[in-house]
Amino acid sequence: MNGKRIFGLITTLFWVLFATLIALDTLHSSGSRGEPPPIALGSGQAASGGHCSGR
Repeated sequence: MNGKRIFGLITTLFWVLFATLIALDTLHSSGSRGEPPPIALGSGQAASGGHCSGR
Protein backbone atom coordinates (compact mmCIF):
# COMPACT_ATOMS: atom_id res chain seq x y z
CA MET A 1 0.00 0.00 0.00
CA ASN A 2 1.25 3.43 -0.80
CA GLY A 3 1.12 6.46 1.48
CA LYS A 4 -1.91 8.09 -0.15
CA ARG A 5 -4.00 4.97 0.22
CA ILE A 6 -3.05 4.51 3.89
CA PHE A 7 -3.83 8.16 4.58
CA GLY A 8 -7.22 7.82 2.88
CA LEU A 9 -8.01 4.68 4.86
CA ILE A 10 -7.07 6.31 8.18
CA THR A 11 -9.09 9.42 7.30
CA THR A 12 -12.14 7.33 6.40
CA LEU A 13 -11.87 5.29 9.60
CA PHE A 14 -11.59 8.47 11.65
CA TRP A 15 -14.77 9.99 10.19
CA VAL A 16 -16.71 6.72 10.50
CA LEU A 17 -15.69 6.47 14.16
CA PHE A 18 -16.53 10.14 14.71
CA ALA A 19 -19.99 9.76 13.15
CA THR A 20 -20.63 6.59 15.16
CA LEU A 21 -19.77 8.31 18.44
CA ILE A 22 -22.02 11.28 17.59
CA ALA A 23 -24.88 8.90 16.74
CA LEU A 24 -24.42 6.94 19.98
CA ASP A 25 -24.32 10.15 22.00
CA THR A 26 -27.50 11.39 20.33
CA LEU A 27 -29.31 8.10 20.94
CA HIS A 28 -28.40 8.05 24.63
CA SER A 29 -29.16 11.69 25.36
CA SER A 30 -32.32 12.56 27.26
CA GLY A 31 -33.40 15.35 24.95
CA SER A 32 -32.65 19.02 24.96
CA ARG A 33 -32.51 21.17 28.04
CA GLY A 34 -34.57 24.32 28.32
CA GLU A 35 -32.06 27.07 28.86
CA PRO A 36 -32.61 30.82 28.88
CA PRO A 37 -31.37 32.78 25.89
CA PRO A 38 -27.82 34.10 26.33
CA ILE A 39 -28.75 37.41 24.64
CA ALA A 40 -32.36 38.61 24.51
CA LEU A 41 -32.13 41.41 21.96
CA GLY A 42 -35.38 43.37 22.03
CA SER A 43 -37.57 40.41 22.95
CA GLY A 44 -38.73 41.89 26.25
CA GLN A 45 -37.02 39.11 28.18
CA ALA A 46 -34.12 39.78 30.46
CA ALA A 47 -31.13 37.60 29.77
CA SER A 48 -30.64 35.39 32.79
CA GLY A 49 -28.70 32.26 33.44
CA GLY A 50 -25.16 31.48 32.63
CA HIS A 51 -22.41 30.74 35.07
CA CYS A 52 -21.61 34.34 35.96
CA SER A 53 -25.03 36.01 36.18
CA GLY A 54 -25.28 35.62 39.94
CA ARG A 55 -28.82 34.27 39.74
